[in-house]
Amino acid sequence: MAETDIASLLVRIADTLDRMAPPADGMTDPDAFPAYGWDGKALTGHDVIAAPPLSLLRGVERQRDIVAENTARLARGAEAHDMLLWGARGMGKSALVRSSVAAASDQGDIALVQAASDALHTLPTLFAVLKGRERHFLVFIDDIGFEREDEARALRSLLEGGVTPRPANVRIAVTSNRRTIVSRTQEQQDDPVNARDDMDDALALADRFGLSVGFHKCDQDDYLAIVAGYADHYGLEWDRGEALTWSRQRGARSGRVARHYIAELAGRAGRSLD
Repeated sequence: MAETDIASLLVRIADTLDRMAPPADGMTDPDAFPAYGWDGKALTGHDVIAAPPLSLLRGVERQRDIVAENTARLARGAEAHDMLLWGARGMGKSALVRSSVAAASDQGDIALVQAASDALHTLPTLFAVLKGRERHFLVFIDDIGFEREDEARALRSLLEGGVTPRPANVRIAVTSNRRTIVSRTQEQQDDPVNARDDMDDALALADRFGLSVGFHKCDQDDYLAIVAGYADHYGLEWDRGEALTWSRQRGARSGRVARHYIAELAGRAGRSLD
């Protein structure tokens, strides 16, 4: 091996070791992993993003393309939106966020940071850690819902107009079963005087997201297309009637139910999906 090649190899090894070594303050290096968890105090690095390929997300093709393109823009350093993914359970909202970041890694240096919903008040601390880096980050809050208006105001402040807004290299993605995110009590719903004000206040948070993508319950054809896509990908034989019975027994047709059916088929065949 030529001396120049050896020198180049040593430089790459040294750079890799520097990235793996923890920073002096004990915080996990935000440039070392493709994904992180944030518990309110520190980052925990993950070697891989657990997510299916984007091509496996069937029945939500329109939503998939919108979210994937926005995430790719973030990875490239172009202007990108904060995202609210809302709607029917089990239709792949969370999987789509993770899959989009994994796919966007081909477009630029991007990492996923999943923050616990009860760590919302610590996001300014997280933003301080991520701010000013060349890398881009999608901060992900899964299945969010606020029982108190002060929590909603805190997130509104982070998204837009607050004293500690999210940094330029960071965008936020939130999933929720409700577009309004903020839950309403029965008393609020029954109050004819304040009903409009309550709804406007609830929508004020949703309106802070530049991109709001709705997910709806899939019909039978979409459900079967999802099953077929998974089965083809994993090389599994499946039965249409059995797939429909599986969904009826669970009282729902969704991507999650389809995935569970595929897991059952893999188990019978002595296979693993991981």
